[in-house]
Amino acid sequence: MHSILFSNCLWLLFYLFLNPVCIMFSDIPQTVVERKPKRMEGDVMRKEEAVREPLSGLRKGEVKSEDFSLPECTKLASSKPVALHSDGDVVIGGFFPLHYVASKPEYSYNSEPQVTSCSGFDHIAFRWMMTMVFTVDEINRNSSLLPGVKLGYRIMDSCDHVHTSLQALFSLIKNYMKEKLTVEMKTREYSPCLNYSPVPAVIGLASSTPTRAVAHTLGPFNIPLVSYFATCSCLTDKHLYPSFLRTVPSDLFQVRGLVKLVTFFGWFWVGTIGATDDYSLYGIQAFSIQFGQQGGCVAFHLTIPTSPTVAEIQKMADKLQRSTARVVVVFAKEVNLLDLFSELTERNMTGIQWVVSEAWMAANQLTTPDFHNLLEGTLGFSFPGVSIPGLKEFLLNVRPSPKPGMELVNVFWEEYFGCKLEFERDKSALKKTVCTGLEDLSYRDSSYSDVSQARISYNVYKAVYAVAHALHTFLNCNSTGPTGGLCEMHNSQHNGQFLQYLKMVNFTNQFDEKVYFDSNGEPVPLYDIINWQKDSKNEISFVKVGNYDGSAQQGQQLQILKNTIVWTTRQSQVPVSQCSAPCPPGSRQATRQGEPKCCFDCLPCADGEISNQTGSTECIKCPEYFWSDKEKVKCVAGEEEFLSFSDTMGIILVAITLLGFILTTIITIVFHSFRFTPIVKANNSEISFLLLLSLKLCFLCCLVFIGQPSWWTCRLRQAAFGISFVLCLSCLLVKTIVVLLAFQTNVPVSRGQMLFGTFQQRILILCTTAPQICLSTGWVLGAPPFPFRNSNYQDLSIVVECKEPWPPGFYLLLGYIGLLAFACLLLAFFGRKLPDTFNEAKFISFSMLIFWAVWISFIPAYVSSPGKFSVAVEIFAILASSFGLLLCIFVPKCYIILLHPERNIKKGMTGKNPR
Repeated sequence: MHSILFSNCLWLLFYLFLNPVCIMFSDIPQTVVERKPKRMEGDVMRKEEAVREPLSGLRKGEVKSEDFSLPECTKLASSKPVALHSDGDVVIGGFFPLHYVASKPEYSYNSEPQVTSCSGFDHIAFRWMMTMVFTVDEINRNSSLLPGVKLGYRIMDSCDHVHTSLQALFSLIKNYMKEKLTVEMKTREYSPCLNYSPVPAVIGLASSTPTRAVAHTLGPFNIPLVSYFATCSCLTDKHLYPSFLRTVPSDLFQVRGLVKLVTFFGWFWVGTIGATDDYSLYGIQAFSIQFGQQGGCVAFHLTIPTSPTVAEIQKMADKLQRSTARVVVVFAKEVNLLDLFSELTERNMTGIQWVVSEAWMAANQLTTPDFHNLLEGTLGFSFPGVSIPGLKEFLLNVRPSPKPGMELVNVFWEEYFGCKLEFERDKSALKKTVCTGLEDLSYRDSSYSDVSQARISYNVYKAVYAVAHALHTFLNCNSTGPTGGLCEMHNSQHNGQFLQYLKMVNFTNQFDEKVYFDSNGEPVPLYDIINWQKDSKNEISFVKVGNYDGSAQQGQQLQILKNTIVWTTRQSQVPVSQCSAPCPPGSRQATRQGEPKCCFDCLPCADGEISNQTGSTECIKCPEYFWSDKEKVKCVAGEEEFLSFSDTMGIILVAITLLGFILTTIITIVFHSFRFTPIVKANNSEISFLLLLSLKLCFLCCLVFIGQPSWWTCRLRQAAFGISFVLCLSCLLVKTIVVLLAFQTNVPVSRGQMLFGTFQQRILILCTTAPQICLSTGWVLGAPPFPFRNSNYQDLSIVVECKEPWPPGFYLLLGYIGLLAFACLLLAFFGRKLPDTFNEAKFISFSMLIFWAVWISFIPAYVSSPGKFSVAVEIFAILASSFGLLLCIFVPKCYIILLHPERNIKKGMTGKNPR
């Protein structure tokens, strides 16, 4: 691994930049080395073939200075990139994207590759560079930081591309290589080319993709690279980028903040726009994943190519215009968006709420009046800004110079004023205005000198100070030894050691911000939320409307001043972006098949379920004994429902019950008054009175069914009903048998009375009633019914009923009653041909037919009736069958007793008329 890195490093360094023709001394054979390097993406040489090293025969420790002399190198031509530099005891490197357009390099491998030409000068990036110069000067003036050590710098233009950044990297170190190689060859051993770096650390870069290339190159040699603007979360991988640190938070935190921001405003249907670089790819991917986890949907995604054609731009604009998403999240740099935004401006497209990342949130290229209608109201993240004392004055005092090392300042001056400096003028620039170098920068209103809220510049400021504080500790500047409080200058600065000091740096700057790096080389994730608003001069200004602190507790990370936000097209309300309107309370979302989850239909909640929020995905089932209201938005306590005495139905049933009881009582009084008459004595008056008593009980047991069920009424009602009816039917059975025996001509009366006398009748009544008593007692004791609140009915009521844990008990009780009724009906049927004068068997038969008709129709009616109506059905059956028995058995007798007393004689009972 290290041998490959060593060979790669040497090959890139010597071939791309030095390209010397080396003539070795006679003791080392001259060799023609043919190299055919392969190219990797980004035009970076990754691997070499057929390499024959002149020093391959030498082992470590075997190189002696007296054996050979250094090769004499002659440059074919000068291809050195320009740099802004200042000498010092310790020199730190810097990379800034002063240009943002770089031509594609072409290698013939037959001649020396030239420095790639760049265009598109960025005044803001130049301000970042000058901030580094300002910070170094400020540190050098600070006697308490790095005392006795002058800090220098060597700053180069990265042109914001991979190949130009690598060219700048090797150009940064090549001026020191000859001296280093000389020292190492004359001493103990020969070391890899970057084992000892000419710079302790490098400040840079801005974009993530070139930063990855440079960090990947410096990582194996532990040379710290401190970025001020590369935010890609991919750079967090310490296995690939072990020496990378940054003063700007990772996109990982920004993505979390963006997701919280869009969901805070209820935007779950958004579009995304990105470029082809790592910053956009990783950012959009992370945003889409986290946004989806929060229930959001990406309506579309546009990827802007590096050099888009007109047709591609128009196609993207068409897609953006057709989409129903009115909120668009942008993860791209401003230079990538110019063509697309120009096309949207030509179409006069408005009404899009832009939510952007920090890459161009505070950029000035898009704040020109042409883009005001399109971009006013833009909302997004930016780094915290401060006003650095003295920085503005320093920037305004920058002046061009013909001295070596001032080329970048001269380029800025010519670009800024659109002229050509006198000492830089050539024949091709005769038509351009001449610059004197004395122009006043303060006369131009430009973003270059606007440092009222320095953001990226502040990140540069912190990065330089972090390196200075690490050097302060590394050089043991706080010691009180022989240096007398000054720094101890090392003979060599081993980068592996210095990287550890830089990782452990921890200080509080003049703005009371604590500067340190976590285990991944990340700072504290702090962001300002910026809103693009027009000021009194009709210009776009960046107004802070909130902040996001990724290190705060959940629920306290995002702080928004909602009332201070200006929305797109100056809307008064938060813009709406949705595929389907949120479902109102009382309904739920039903996703359409084959469409994103944000596109749905609204379905009403089922009975007993509610949704009390807009946009509910599921309906909530109400708790037990609660029910959904008519709108299905809240659960209401179900009204307890039972057959009460105050209900109309309850009043009617009570009245009928009392009528039956009173009528039975009257008949009892009549029978008791005429108890010595033949018609009363004919069937054993004792049985008749017992039958009347059982009918009274049948009527009275209906009252137990009315009212709120309780512990004792649930146990009593069915038992009272069963026993009362069995007693009644037992009496009818005895009366039927007595009638049949009384009218049998072949059986003497005395013998019939002897076979079925009063004692036998009582025994029969007892024997037929006892099973029902035992069944009812066992049922009540073993599995007693209990009060139960039934909420399963489809209405707003909670039915209070008696629940029967053993349902067969009721049907056994009813079945035994039916068995006795059938026996009575069968015996009465046998007596249908008895004499017509008073045939009681016919009335018993008729009463049994009524009884059977009532109870056969009762069962299906009882099962199908809900709630209190099932109780009413049972009461009705009891009353109907009781009235049937009362009217059929006793009313005819009362009719004879009261209205036809002449028939109340013994002969009338036997059917033998007097002669």
